[in-house]
Amino acid sequence: MNVCLYGASSNEIDAKYMVATEALGEALALAGHGMVYGAGGCGLMGAAARGMTRRGGHIVGVVPEFLKVDGILYDRCDEMVYTKTMRERKQVMEERSDAFIVTPGGIGTYEEFFEIYTLKQLGRHQKPIVLYNIDGFFNRLWDILEGLVEDGFMRETCLSLLTIASTPDEVLAQLDTASKAVEITETKYV
Repeated sequence: MNVCLYGASSNEIDAKYMVATEALGEALALAGHGMVYGAGGCGLMGAAARGMTRRGGHIVGVVPEFLKVDGILYDRCDEMVYTKTMRERKQVMEERSDAFIVTPGGIGTYEEFFEIYTLKQLGRHQKPIVLYNIDGFFNRLWDILEGLVEDGFMRETCLSLLTIASTPDEVLAQLDTASKAVEITETKYV
């Protein structure tokens, strides 16, 4: 399975996130999964890539040409795909992936997550989406999503379109138990 990983590009974060994400990269590789990601060499993207490399995993980096700058990209990707735009990058990552893992990150990570989550809610794909909840990072996001349900902005069934995992083993278990398909009419407002 090729797994798309979204995550922080910053090194200015607590080391616990780096350690946990590097362990995730190792676990994915050991389980035989490939990784498709934004080609970053820093932050959680870099941590996952280092873990994958350490255990012989296959890595596809996808990056817009304007980010082809020394020190930004991970130089040990097995394949590097250059795109013209960020939008094209996300499309390539989606097309080349069988599942999505969201690690902690900033606005770019959230933007990628919400797009792929929305596409699943609209029935454009049925691929698993797993939030890697390192040290409770995504608890606040989950509270917001539950609030959207409580206030009528989102159907409760939309919560079932993604899962939360706190360890690499839990992430792998979620990938092995693909998310159940939910009828479009059960998740979206028309």
